[in-house]
Amino acid sequence: MTTATLFPNAPDVSADDYLVLGLATCFYKEDGEVHEVKIVEPIPSASLEALLKGIPTSYELAYATTLGEVFATETLQMPSLFPAESQFGDELTSRAIAAARTYKTRPEAQAHIPVGTVRQDLNYSTERKRVLNANRVVTKDDNVKQHAYTHQVL
Repeated sequence: MTTATLFPNAPDVSADDYLVLGLATCFYKEDGEVHEVKIVEPIPSASLEALLKGIPTSYELAYATTLGEVFATETLQMPSLFPAESQFGDELTSRAIAAARTYKTRPEAQAHIPVGTVRQDLNYSTERKRVLNANRVVTKDDNVKQHAYTHQVL
């Protein structure tokens, strides 16, 4: 008896695999104005462990669930605890699969947040704004100044 996989291109993950979704406060720059947006995105195990140690983060909360809850049907299912104005981040499917794999290799990370529960005791901060559509313009001033003898054999 064979079981249908949730993702045909990722047979190593199943609907029961553990996943943490975070609600991030991000910003979008448009016409010189900055708009706040709420993004729901997967959090890999290493990132979750760092967040739980108290580093400042744009995540307001972290919710533990399974891949099957989000990808149960053809359309993505937003868990009901997230605000109505929140939206899924870019490349959600591939990022969710990658994040679920990190919890498979480090199952002890699943103990931080049991499935179906939320952690809101993160060090939430928007001091360093996370701008989604920021363009990085490289200039000559970005070059690192080197000494004249850097590439010479002495």
